Amino acid sequence: MSEAKSNAEIPQADIPSAYDIPLEDIMPINARLWSEHKWLEYFERLRAEDPVHFNYTDIAGRFWSLTKYEDIKKVDSDWQNFSSANGITLGLPIDADLPEGALGITTFIAQDPPVHDVQRKTVSRSVAPNNLVAMEALIRERTCRVLDALPEGETFDWVDTVSIELTTMMLATLFDFPFEDRRKLTRWSDVTFAIPQPGGIIESEEERRAELLECLAYFTQLREERLKNPGSDLVSMLAHGEDTKDMSPMNYLGNLLLLIVGGNDTTRNSMTGSVYALNKFPEQYDKLIAKPELIPKMVAELIRWQTPLAYMRRTANNDCEIGGKQIKQGDQILMWYASGNRDADVFDNANELDIERPNARQHLSFGFGIHRCMGNRLAEMQLRILWEEILTRFEKIEIQAEPQRTFSSFVNGYTYLPVKVTRKQ
Repeated sequence: MSEAKSNAEIPQADIPSAYDIPLEDIMPINARLWSEHKWLEYFERLRAEDPVHFNYTDIAGRFWSLTKYEDIKKVDSDWQNFSSANGITLGLPIDADLPEGALGITTFIAQDPPVHDVQRKTVSRSVAPNNLVAMEALIRERTCRVLDALPEGETFDWVDTVSIELTTMMLATLFDFPFEDRRKLTRWSDVTFAIPQPGGIIESEEERRAELLECLAYFTQLREERLKNPGSDLVSMLAHGEDTKDMSPMNYLGNLLLLIVGGNDTTRNSMTGSVYALNKFPEQYDKLIAKPELIPKMVAELIRWQTPLAYMRRTANNDCEIGGKQIKQGDQILMWYASGNRDADVFDNANELDIERPNARQHLSFGFGIHRCMGNRLAEMQLRILWEEILTRFEKIEIQAEPQRTFSSFVNGYTYLPVKVTRKQ
């Protein structure tokens, strides 16, 4: 097996066709594949020719990419053999020393039972069914207010004006976070998984460290307040939960960032992806306008089609075999949800948006097993309400140019989408 190039070594020339390079040189974690939306062809080739694909870099070590639906689901459902405790994104080999200055953040999604279960249980009641019912009216009121304020006949950025605003307001509510500072939550979410680069979200690891320590300081102050005056918010739950009240500062920060990213990146990029996808498939948009009762099916299909988080990582606890490949104990395994959601063996015409797809809810985007996204129903509800209110107000939302996309192979998202709206008369 050849040693593939790291992201930093990939020249900034045009990305070649997936079929113009040796199979072993395909590097799925190249962020440019995602920011330039070139990943589809690469994963199509991997699913067909090398569905359990090996790479090695000096920085990340050995890792395998799973690109077929059934392989991904099997690993995701088996925490005993495939651990989350060494991280959920591609990083350092498990036997490597942390670099000087590293924060050493831990979080319950990057843990196995029993630690995972008790910490998750502490906060999961925030999105329990009865709480979702109670939140629906507030989500709808805010959605109506944001949509009613949109300019007609002018180009504006859907990402910032609608997607970020709605998700950040929801996060502020869940944390009982000072509303005037709510955009800090968006910033911390963006910083968490940003790839340092000149002119990027962050330019160095030192910058990430400084901003995340600012996040910790802010939430530590909120925690002190909630210890004295508890509420029903996530900070109060962490501060008073029997299994979370004594967690270390880095564990506290890790769980905060998990909840921030989970509530921000997924919903925000699905909201933007829905507008983009329905413009790319106008016959589906027309069908949705004619049949608003299809909105719940559209929501599930859109989350499949978009896949807002492209992959999750596991680590092999033992030597094993996947798809005929010999996996070594300690090898990192990337479960490419975005690829599994485009697997033609499971989803007919998988690259197409089909808002009446009968098995759309079988998508991988929320994961499987003990790590299935605890906020999945909240995300679906926010997207459903958004489109219920869009269809009552607008003839169409029309994109004016192709979007700008997140420079990341983990967050499959958007940074800018210019649109115009036409209101109903």
